[in-house]
Amino acid sequence: MKKNVGVIIFLLASLQSIAVSVDTTQLRAKPVFGKEARVISYLLDNNHYRKIHFNDSLSSVVFDAFFKELDNSKIYFLASDIQSFDRYRLKLDDLTRTEDVTPAFEIFKVFQDRYRSRLKDVIANLVGQNFEYTADEYYETDRDKAGWAKSNDELNDDWRKIIKSQALSLKLTGKKQEEIKEILKKRYERLLRSFDQLNSEDIFSIYMNCITEAYDPHTNYLSPKATDLFKQSMTLSLEGIGAKLQTENDNTKVVEIIPGGPAEKSKLLHPNDFIIGVAQGKDGEMVDVIGWRIDEVVKLIKGPKGSLVRLQVLPAETGLNGPPVILSFVREKVKLEDQAAKKKTINYSVNGRNLKLGVISLPSFYMDFEAYQKGDPNYRSTTRDVKKLIQELQTEGVAGIVMDLRNNGGGSLSEAIDLTGLFIKDGPVVQVKNSGDRVEIGVDQDKQISYAGPLVVLTNRFSASASEIFAGAIQDYHRGVIAGESTYGKGTVQQVIDLDRYINDSDKVGELKLTFQKFYRVTGSSTQHKGVTPDIQLPSALRPEQFGESASPSALPWDVIKKTDFQKTPDVTDKLVVGLTKSYQDRLKFDPTLKRYAGEVEDIRKNLSETKISLNEVKRKQEMEEAEKKKAANANLDTKVANKEGLSGDDLSKLKDEYLREGLLILSDLVTRHIG
Repeated sequence: MKKNVGVIIFLLASLQSIAVSVDTTQLRAKPVFGKEARVISYLLDNNHYRKIHFNDSLSSVVFDAFFKELDNSKIYFLASDIQSFDRYRLKLDDLTRTEDVTPAFEIFKVFQDRYRSRLKDVIANLVGQNFEYTADEYYETDRDKAGWAKSNDELNDDWRKIIKSQALSLKLTGKKQEEIKEILKKRYERLLRSFDQLNSEDIFSIYMNCITEAYDPHTNYLSPKATDLFKQSMTLSLEGIGAKLQTENDNTKVVEIIPGGPAEKSKLLHPNDFIIGVAQGKDGEMVDVIGWRIDEVVKLIKGPKGSLVRLQVLPAETGLNGPPVILSFVREKVKLEDQAAKKKTINYSVNGRNLKLGVISLPSFYMDFEAYQKGDPNYRSTTRDVKKLIQELQTEGVAGIVMDLRNNGGGSLSEAIDLTGLFIKDGPVVQVKNSGDRVEIGVDQDKQISYAGPLVVLTNRFSASASEIFAGAIQDYHRGVIAGESTYGKGTVQQVIDLDRYINDSDKVGELKLTFQKFYRVTGSSTQHKGVTPDIQLPSALRPEQFGESASPSALPWDVIKKTDFQKTPDVTDKLVVGLTKSYQDRLKFDPTLKRYAGEVEDIRKNLSETKISLNEVKRKQEMEEAEKKKAANANLDTKVANKEGLSGDDLSKLKDEYLREGLLILSDLVTRHIG
């Protein structure tokens, strides 16, 4: 399973930290590493929510995880390499407590030898090979399905398929044999140079995150360098396109689009797209980034504000076998204003009645704590901004409101509680339980209701944390209809502990981000794993076992605690939800736009689950052409629907966002039933 994490956290969990060039033959554990490891082990055993101890069983998990983090594609280590270190499988817990982290460096030394030897062989013998592409063979990209190779012959065949697939991809873009050879040669020479930049802090960081993430995926070790990068990202001091990336096998995958950034504004780049090339300006050379370290890809994409960057992308909708596209973005800094709540109104005519519908888009749950602490009466916050937008929409005469929480990864817990309070009279919103089983209840105590009309909350798989608290409370109170995808399922709370408090050393030490609390809905149900299940489930390309909390085997389990007293509203009944669902299902059969969208989603779902790449030129070319035809047909259908007689005056018919369009149609149905 792949982890749905951003650049900063991914730097900690894989071979991706920024480093200076060093002699990697001298990589060894510093004494301070042992001190950090011992303290982290103590903090995990005594403060983590899970209340489990670093024992032999967890040692075995860490042992396997470290090999996987070093070689997640299983194309360097042999099964015999893993077996040769089996003496450490049940001893990592004991060694950590005695400040001994040398196994990590012993294992890495073998990996280092395997990696260098393999890439030198690829450069010398494979990148210039003139492959035949007539055989009906495939390469399996999901390496979780593969076991560790038992022989070098097995690895040789894997590498033959890898290079053949990459060469075929270049051939299908029009590259000649000599160009293909040069591109691949440069690619793997760069990988070797990048590998030689790793230092001992990088190795220790990888190892410690294997330990911390054995407790749960949101407990992480932040090295001193990673801590600085994290703080830098929080101040938004670097300009880019506004996307979080991670490496998947040899590719750079988009895992999240940052609200308010160039990528989000353009609507061109999406989660699960792959970036395979980066170019500077209008005329800069497209640099091939397949196989690059994530930090180096990020450095190419970031740059001065106002400058242009071009990306060569494999869209998720056409998959790894589809044709690449070139996208252009002007770099800019993501500002608070860009991430703030926004509104718009949509006009829609239904059954002879003209409706004005409101949409409030909420990218995150934010609060300007600094301005608040200074006593600034005009400090910005989610609740204050949304309350103002509701008042403006009511002045404009909207009949209903959609709260759009798609891709909202959370933020301030207090804002999630206060925002819920705008829609309910008062009462509990969320329960928070700590590792000592003490439960605190987050309560809305303001008896005023800012908006009492028809409400739809739109969610997707990337609505997480505070978003899930808000959506869950609205659903539990029967205050509004939840529509979309099941949410992410992150029902845990973290705190950051500075290891300086426990370690006195001349070397800098890092920080530990530790899970110490868990969220529960007012019904007693945890938001962990399951998230919030919509009342009306829209088409989804993302499987829970691949994306979201359920994708991590170490994620905390879903459970239930005692419910708290709360007063449901009469706004949304089971009968009403049944009626709205039937209307949606009818549209799914007859509405051409929704049918087209459902088909596109199913295609993406198939592409995401298809892990075998054909190495046959005719088949690969045919797959690319079919993807192009489908894309063109969908674009043609868009034009026909937009120009359809009787719809041209409707704002709703012009929406390119099919997901929002369906949310508004559900809202219009809700409004119609509400007003009779």
